[in-house]
Amino acid sequence: MKIAGILFMLVIISVRALPGQQRVTLEASDGLIVVADSYLVNDTLPWVLMYHQSGSSRGEFREIAPRFNTLGYNALAVDLRNGREVNFIINETARAARDGNFRNSMQEAFSDVIASIQWAEQQNEKPLILLGSSYSASLALMAAGKSSHIKAVIAFSPGEFFGQRKFVQESLKGLEKPVFIAATERERSYATTLVSEIAGIYKTIFSPARCAGVHGARALWETEECNDEYWLALLLFLNNLKSD
Repeated sequence: MKIAGILFMLVIISVRALPGQQRVTLEASDGLIVVADSYLVNDTLPWVLMYHQSGSSRGEFREIAPRFNTLGYNALAVDLRNGREVNFIINETARAARDGNFRNSMQEAFSDVIASIQWAEQQNEKPLILLGSSYSASLALMAAGKSSHIKAVIAFSPGEFFGQRKFVQESLKGLEKPVFIAATERERSYATTLVSEIAGIYKTIFSPARCAGVHGARALWETEECNDEYWLALLLFLNNLKSD
């Protein structure tokens, strides 16, 4: 797709879509019920699985998920067990984890990520894309090698959030799938080191040029400065995936 086509797509995705949003529930390996919003276009399209940052909820993707629908993807925005609320949407999985005395650290949320991947694998045979935000970006990168259905990872502001030095970095050894890393100006050097075990041919590291950048996937929100730069870089990455 030429740059003109990419710019046209930026205009298209700025128009709010009306997807078939539906609340769904999954079950993690420890029995916790995980809540998610399914933005289904049709059951033949590939899925993008979306995970929020700390203190947040599936509401982080209320604006983002419909835009992926216009790009030809179904989306599943997942409430992870570590979070609270955003955009007036309560994190129901986190609330259930607290009420049920489930372990709910950021690292424990990996079980919720795996549950969502297993759910998506049952929907169709299309390849999956994982999209993570902050701590869940690290979880998405770590989960990428767990299923042959996962084609790529989009990671906004990943980091070593789990209390062990180089835990995420070393877990990425041997990962041979395309990854898109979005980092603020301050995060870029750190993020580059984090994914240093991934060969250069598989990774794209992006920081906006016109501003310092925004931590996490909220960088894609219309209200955030330079969101158009983030979208343009992301569209180029997605277009390359489709042409593979």
